Amino acid sequence: MKIQAAIFDMDGLLIDSEPYWKMAEKKVFGQLGLNLTDELLRQVMGFRLSEVVAHWYSYKPWPNPDFIKTEAEVLSSVKELISNHADQMPGVYESLTQCKQAGLSIAIASSSAMSLIETVVNKLALRQYFDELVSADTEPYGKPHPGIFITAAAKLGVSPSACLVFEDSLNGLIAAKAARMKCVVIPEELKRNELYWSLADYKLNSLAEFTSNLIQIA
Repeated sequence: MKIQAAIFDMDGLLIDSEPYWKMAEKKVFGQLGLNLTDELLRQVMGFRLSEVVAHWYSYKPWPNPDFIKTEAEVLSSVKELISNHADQMPGVYESLTQCKQAGLSIAIASSSAMSLIETVVNKLALRQYFDELVSADTEPYGKPHPGIFITAAAKLGVSPSACLVFEDSLNGLIAAKAARMKCVVIPEELKRNELYWSLADYKLNSLAEFTSNLIQIA
């Protein structure tokens, strides 16, 4: 089926936010007695924040848990860090422009809260590119469940099989393929050669390598 829509993840794909997510999580969960390494934090890439908090509580429970408060503290910290320090990833504007020029409808489908999606879109001046902004906060399940991508396709008014997803995480890739969508994956450099990326239709080193030819052959 001809590609009619492009759906972009956000964190680590459009904006270099992953280091700041790690900083925020290490700070907040560290105060709760957890020593989280970068390798441990990769386990929750693509998770919703509520799922992140539940995951680390299951990993090492802390006394008197208040999940809502912990979520709010992580979100507040990461929003401040991203607003003040994070930059766009290479090729963001060029790839979005090519999708727009190809006549595609475009959405963000992110595990992050809508308030953070809005923060990033405003910081990078990206609003003009997107027809829809979709947060997994409103979904029954987060990635790797395909729900957020199916919702994004419905909001754009296109069939899931007519969508091309851009992702940087394994959970996002699994979600995209479970939704029966084509997927361009752009892994972090440290994990770029892992065999599981073969599940993707295309693997790029950055969005700067994307060309509209991929839309035609997807």
